[in-house]
Amino acid sequence: MRTISPEVAKHMENLSTDKGVISALAIDQRGSLKKMLAKAANKPADETTIVDFKKAISSELTPYASAILTDPEYGLPATKLRDKNCGLLLSYEKTGYDTTKPGRMPDLIANQSGLRIKNEDGDAIKFMLYYDPDEGKEINDKKQAFVERVGAEAKANELPFFLEIVTYDANIADVKSEEFAKVKADKVLETMKEFSKPEYCVTVLKVEIPFNIKFVEGFNGDNNAIYSQEEAKDLLKKQSEITDLPYIFLSAGVTSEEFIAEIKMAEEAGADFNGVLCGRATWKPAIKPFAAEGEEVGKKWLATQGKANIENLNAALIGAKSWREKLKVK
Repeated sequence: MRTISPEVAKHMENLSTDKGVISALAIDQRGSLKKMLAKAANKPADETTIVDFKKAISSELTPYASAILTDPEYGLPATKLRDKNCGLLLSYEKTGYDTTKPGRMPDLIANQSGLRIKNEDGDAIKFMLYYDPDEGKEINDKKQAFVERVGAEAKANELPFFLEIVTYDANIADVKSEEFAKVKADKVLETMKEFSKPEYCVTVLKVEIPFNIKFVEGFNGDNNAIYSQEEAKDLLKKQSEITDLPYIFLSAGVTSEEFIAEIKMAEEAGADFNGVLCGRATWKPAIKPFAAEGEEVGKKWLATQGKANIENLNAALIGAKSWREKLKVK
């Protein structure tokens, strides 16, 4: 069992339900969200629609979330509209990565720091890392050192450190392909094993489901079934056993229905997961009405279907365990 300071424990309580489960909503997308909103509105991207969309999500959906994750660049106005019982995570990484160089190296938002995140009433630092455990020592050593620095900064400011890991393969261009689906499980498990080491000062791992559900029997549609549902559950159990840290699932762009199916499989597998930090699966369909038909129409969708999505997800978290079982206060 890992130990945390009373201050970190206080922030963790702010981010979770009474049962110690993290039921968080993610709206930290930046470049990709601007493009989606512009496409839906059939006009060039601007700097205000994304702010207004995040504000709408925060005002309509945070009453049903234990916490919200957003970015300091476009999301701070949304944080002021969140429910009083909703905790706050703030992203520390720049959006995207430099496509002209190998390695998908991370970078930090230039005008942010752990202290500034704390001063914005943030309850946690969230840092997202693209990681291929098989890419080679030179690149991964730099990434590991980067995470060590962020972890040390979070620790110095007595804030929880949520490390979000998105895996890829340097030799497979399409992460949605069958080729990547065959290697994804090993990538996810190896990466979780690495960043569970104490030198990274991670408080909570935010991780992928260790398979692509579109290649699981019963959910595969026109795709080949790489895994049976029992094999998928075995992977979820292995994932649970590979770390002693609290960990939560990210939705990775799947639909709300697919994400709930994944969560139910984790419950049936007996996985000791501690919640979710779900983004697009909850609110993505609101983009079109919001951008094309107006703010009030978009907010109406969020208040009805968006609310239903998040409440359905909350109901599916019955199998999630409390982070208090893995972290104790010094």
